[in-house]
Amino acid sequence: MSSETPNIGRYGVFSGLAWQEAGVRAEAAAELEELGFGTIWLGNSGVEKAADIVNATSRIVVGTSIQSIWHHDAADTAERYAELEKAHPGRFLLGLGVSHPEATDTYRRPYGAMIDYLDALDRAPAPVPQSRRLLAALGPKMLGLARDRAAGALPYLVTAEQVAASHEVLGEGVLLVPELGVVLETDPERARTLARGGLKLYLGLRNYVNNWLRGGFTEDDLAGGGSDRLIDALFAWGDEERIRARVEDFQAAGADQVALQVITASGYDLPREEWRRLAEILR
Repeated sequence: MSSETPNIGRYGVFSGLAWQEAGVRAEAAAELEELGFGTIWLGNSGVEKAADIVNATSRIVVGTSIQSIWHHDAADTAERYAELEKAHPGRFLLGLGVSHPEATDTYRRPYGAMIDYLDALDRAPAPVPQSRRLLAALGPKMLGLARDRAAGALPYLVTAEQVAASHEVLGEGVLLVPELGVVLETDPERARTLARGGLKLYLGLRNYVNNWLRGGFTEDDLAGGGSDRLIDALFAWGDEERIRARVEDFQAAGADQVALQVITASGYDLPREEWRRLAEILR
């Protein structure tokens, strides 16, 4: 069983694909593969959901981003990983995260809990190799853990400047895959309104709030759905040239791959037409 980190490509898609009806997600995943994206990142998902996407495709890498360590037992995760790796070698990456205290009653010492979880993955009869796991990391301690105990980091809702700071901690040879929200809308008011819709939930989660404050934003930036300054730093919006430039900003800051999340007015429907447009922009 190979333990090398798969080639994930320069562009990935972050989505709620795993939560769609089976036929829909299989068809959509196959199209994302044909469009040339390197990775499908499954939001708030586990190995069992990822297996369905892997089975529906032939070559694209599939990753969880993230699987909460509070909701999935480490021994069971290792067993499921081994089964998937045996059936489809080199097609899956396990993205892990500590989620948020607002999202679970079992939240405790996140850094220590992640160490315990990684230790359990290492002790499993069929361990999940370091080269096949990534960590949702924002602060320097978790980034250091992603560097030392995983293949890299999956920061979410970060700026290009924060990507650069993360790259500084991780160093060379460690994967850095930040998420970037994309709004395919050229009207500034409309684009920022859509972006605020995508951001609303996260403005109430302290881990993100603390990270934005560390990044130089103020309480005023976080009020009223987010200032224009915050929105413009966290999302790519505008015409093709502007969106391409924002993606390139993340790459220049040290991102090995940018996980692109298309934001639309419908948060549940898959943005398949927008994925096609995005693929054209990046091509």
